Amino acid sequence: MKKFFQTIKNIFSIEELRTRILNTLGFLIIFRLGTFVTLPGIDPSKLAENVGGIFGLLDTFLGGAFSNASVFALGIMPYISASIVLQLMTVAVPYFQKLQKEGDSGRKKINQITRALTIFICLAQSIGYLSATIPAEAIVLENGFLFRASSMIILTAGTIFTMWLGERITDKGIGNGISMLIMIGIISRFPASIVAEALSRGMSQLLFFILELIALFFVVLATVALVQAIRRIPVQYAKQVVGNKVYGGQRQYIPLKVNSAGVMPIIFAQSLMFLPSLLAGIWADRSDIAQYVGAAFSRIDSWQYNLVFGILIILFTFFYTAITINPTQIADDMKRNGGFIPGIKPGKQTGEFIDGVLSKITLPGSFFLAVIAVLPAFAMIAGVNTGFAQFYGGTSLLIMVGVILDTLQQIESYLLMRHYEGMMKSGRVKGRTAAVA
Repeated sequence: MKKFFQTIKNIFSIEELRTRILNTLGFLIIFRLGTFVTLPGIDPSKLAENVGGIFGLLDTFLGGAFSNASVFALGIMPYISASIVLQLMTVAVPYFQKLQKEGDSGRKKINQITRALTIFICLAQSIGYLSATIPAEAIVLENGFLFRASSMIILTAGTIFTMWLGERITDKGIGNGISMLIMIGIISRFPASIVAEALSRGMSQLLFFILELIALFFVVLATVALVQAIRRIPVQYAKQVVGNKVYGGQRQYIPLKVNSAGVMPIIFAQSLMFLPSLLAGIWADRSDIAQYVGAAFSRIDSWQYNLVFGILIILFTFFYTAITINPTQIADDMKRNGGFIPGIKPGKQTGEFIDGVLSKITLPGSFFLAVIAVLPAFAMIAGVNTGFAQFYGGTSLLIMVGVILDTLQQIESYLLMRHYEGMMKSGRVKGRTAAVA
């Protein structure tokens, strides 16, 4: 405990780090306050207290802003959707591939296109949000057209302001701003969820509640292990004599993460899981099968939903890993710099070897990711409160673990630069982007 307080003291003794932490807290407080500002023309007392199904999952990411009909109801999600679209287009469209290779100027153009696409996505999603989630009795403004038009503009402005907050956190604060906003929205629901679960159990089921907390602890440990797991491939660099000095000759490593795709496969899969219930709703009056599909896929604890969800996550893990890691390019860069993997010929064989290793570690990683994603459904089946069950896995847990590890890594780098002891005695904190040398 003494070491912990000393570490806190060291953190706040570094002026730049202290300023960044306070800036981050200030921006996060502004974001949280905005989630309670209701859209003009809506009576908050007539809103549904809880939204269920997939909307409930989305409300968890937004920290209650979705169910509160706040000015931040769409949150940062439209920007993430636009980023995913642009990321896929850089693989398929030559123009965007060219922009990606232009360095900073290309990235600035891609960012501008992403922001413009975010506005269009906001306008489209705001129409669906106002139609599907706001009950008619909650709208107090008589002019329906004026209410919808003004709400669309306000929701879009709220998302743009949220984007700005995220960028300010990245520039002036600590951690990745966009990820930090999502994480704080998720964590904001945790105290209320755990209190509701404890009250629902009562003293008669105290042992069961303790077992739930122990199970949650081990799930978090397993998630951290998945995020941190790395397969190191040794790389030897040939010695080069330049003048009277000898360069190279040292051994380094290529760090291949077991879960290179991160949380993106779950986000991709969840975006598609909206479609079955949406399409089934169109044909529900004409077909019994459509009614069955709609009922099954509107519940996140149904076996049909989770089976399809798990399969999509496995497929998207391989897909996203394939588009983000290019073994051939890695092999060419190694050959150009005089590096080689011991026992493997440089060039094509090196690329094939890296691709084989990547496939072998991605397979168990994808299955493990799918298991973590469907754990909340098993928790709900076991009788855990729906709100508390969301923290047993899925996107919520992966985002929290990843963001916390990244933030701790940045804080530790500041401590080590000032010659203070790191956060952990047993070793360095490795974030999702930590390199292994």
